[in-house]
Amino acid sequence: MSEQDFSALSTTKSIQLSHGGGGQEMNKLIKGLFFKAFDNAILRSEEDAAVLTLEGKTAFTTDSFTVSPLFFAGGNIGKLAIAGTVNDLAMMGAQPQYLSCSVIIEEGFEIDKLKTIVHSMANELSISGAKIVCGDTKVVPKGCADGIFINTTGVGKIMQSGISVRNLADGDAIIVSRDVGRHGAAILMAREGLTLESELISDCNTLWPAVEALIAAGLDLHAMRDATRGGLSAVLNEWAQASDVGISLVEDDVPVSEEVRGLCELYGFEPFDLANEGTFIIALPQAQAQKALEVLEAFAACENACVIGSVNNDHTGRVILTSGWGSRRYLDLPQGELLPRIC
Repeated sequence: MSEQDFSALSTTKSIQLSHGGGGQEMNKLIKGLFFKAFDNAILRSEEDAAVLTLEGKTAFTTDSFTVSPLFFAGGNIGKLAIAGTVNDLAMMGAQPQYLSCSVIIEEGFEIDKLKTIVHSMANELSISGAKIVCGDTKVVPKGCADGIFINTTGVGKIMQSGISVRNLADGDAIIVSRDVGRHGAAILMAREGLTLESELISDCNTLWPAVEALIAAGLDLHAMRDATRGGLSAVLNEWAQASDVGISLVEDDVPVSEEVRGLCELYGFEPFDLANEGTFIIALPQAQAQKALEVLEAFAACENACVIGSVNNDHTGRVILTSGWGSRRYLDLPQGELLPRIC
């Protein structure tokens, strides 16, 4: 693409319907922005489908992102889209390799905002080494979308087999990689009408480097899951039911930041139910728990990693939470709509 063509894109302040029409304007948008940010040989070939070379078992996932607001403390919809799909691959012990990216953009969306989103996507890709190799762009009339929607699909090479929600075993330790509830709380703070002084930022982050280190350490990872919608509560309940085991959780051992705790007290939320976008849960043999924590300590986003509970054969299919006062209760699946559009 010529410098003249890119300059023409730069002077356009907002997305027009013609940017999705298949003509010159669309060509300038795709090549002047998306191709420049995601540049690689496969994407550059401009074929109707990417030609990939895959070896061994492959993980395959897809997700759509419609977060509101689009920009929040610690990230934006673009960073979220890449981290979310890469993390889903990582939780299966898969090295992220290739992603697709489809965007639906509302007419009138600001070009500068689109550039910020795309560049944050490129930065997040660099963390895992994954590449966007194909995609699609659609522009819809004003009022038919909420700014921008993004869908990303990813494939990755399985580096450790046997990681599954059905593989928890009696005696396993349950580890959380960091403090919980940050993303949900950050989105709550960013919603219109809520202005609180706080340094709270979303945990939105790519988890593959930490998972890669755990695999390299030779740990027997039984299950991993990023605690997104439904938070810690949803993950542990899904595990207990899928593996037909009981899970005991110690409330005081679960790290929760003071900002998140304060917001939950103010609005009546349960911090264990709030979404995360860079926090994951691990189940592995108790004897390997300390080694796993030592591995995670090397990563800034995992500095609060700790053991929060264990797997047993009591109350199969349920999660039991023990409070600081010694009382016990079921930690159930979240119910109702906690926060709209968190991812």
